[in-house]
Amino acid sequence: MAKCVIAEDEALLRQALLEQLAQVWPELEVVAECEDGASALEAIAEHQPELAFLDIRMPGLTGLEVAAAAAEVSAATQIVFVTAYDHYAIDAFERGAIDYLLKPIAPERLAATVQRVKARVGHAVDTEALASLVRQLGANLLQPGAKQPLTWITASSGRETQLILIDDVIYFRADNKYTTVVTAAGEALLRKPIRELLGALDPAVFKQIHRATIVNLKAVASIVRDDSGKGTIKLRSRPETLTVSQPFMALFRSM
Repeated sequence: MAKCVIAEDEALLRQALLEQLAQVWPELEVVAECEDGASALEAIAEHQPELAFLDIRMPGLTGLEVAAAAAEVSAATQIVFVTAYDHYAIDAFERGAIDYLLKPIAPERLAATVQRVKARVGHAVDTEALASLVRQLGANLLQPGAKQPLTWITASSGRETQLILIDDVIYFRADNKYTTVVTAAGEALLRKPIRELLGALDPAVFKQIHRATIVNLKAVASIVRDDSGKGTIKLRSRPETLTVSQPFMALFRSM
């Protein structure tokens, strides 16, 4: 029985894809339903599925970033991207060997995609085609009309409300439904979940290192990989270290 991970941040679209898959591939076992890129990458590393459906635009890691990292942790996971209509994007897909589905997903298109994927199950992903696709699409296509990244936030420390410049943040850490903001001066509590921060931060500066932590790359002194594939981050102005989970180490290849 083939296993599958579905990553789509819109619940209704995720449910619709589940129902359609049950019709065209009833034997397929959906082992994880994910709302963001970080959860999807961890699920792929954990379950080693034969197939992953990845929405291109998700909070934090995009579907393309997840796919590029997933190729290193699960070489046989076939990728199908789910995307809103865009001429440039579709041209890029058509020139490569990577499957895609347009929203809303047409049943006949999904059936054809499933047949192609079944023929490739058990084979390694075409990483060259995937890398080429990532380069062609680029960051501007992934985030058209994106808002300017956050420059400051308000967070509470006891009874005090602090105004914190984003540049002063060393890392964010999930804290139940809220988020702990860590600076060189100490910690404060931001009353929103870490998932809501992902789309508002500058992705060139802030990197998710596992589901619960986002680090400011300017605050990183060094990264060391251990024998298990995990990484340890040493910070410039804090004594503690941060753990990079094994799937996310692929995001730091260029550092």
